Amino acid sequence: MNHRSHARYGAVAQAFHWATAILVLAAFIYGPGGSEQRVYSPAFDSGRRLHETLGFCVLVLAVLRVLWRLVDTHPNPPEVSRWMGIAAKAVQGGLYLLLFALPLTAIAGAWLEGHPLTFLAGLQIPSPLSASHNAGAKIANIHTWLGDAILWLAGLHALAGLYHHLVLRDGVLVSMLPRWLGLRQLNRR
Repeated sequence: MNHRSHARYGAVAQAFHWATAILVLAAFIYGPGGSEQRVYSPAFDSGRRLHETLGFCVLVLAVLRVLWRLVDTHPNPPEVSRWMGIAAKAVQGGLYLLLFALPLTAIAGAWLEGHPLTFLAGLQIPSPLSASHNAGAKIANIHTWLGDAILWLAGLHALAGLYHHLVLRDGVLVSMLPRWLGLRQLNRR
């Protein structure tokens, strides 16, 4: 894998990072939540459509992001203790895993429960799977847990970025921020 000699990720990698964060947060906020009867009730139809559209966008963006990561260069990681390096890789791996697991469990759960995917534009993708309502309900429940998990893990990731910026002053946070923000690496004391 190639590494950049400078301290920032490229504009495309930054765009993928921040668009993913915004879409995941919006999907969480607009998730109808609750029982299957509530989620698929006419009263929550527009919220569910928005949630499913955002979730599908997360999946597409995650695929594009992984493909981009395979060909893009990135900065060298900072010198940190062994445990911090392992923790950083574990959190990053967990976030990537959840970016795929969340939409895939939503799709599988809906289809197994017998519901089509329904997007904002009115597009519907019917289930190609034989209905297995109990399995679908279990997978939908897992989707709910994973939704909570990605927010907690993303919050930990954000706190680590702030720790790197404010305490370690090593440029990790700055490396993922666009130059136009004008934020620079803090000098070590």
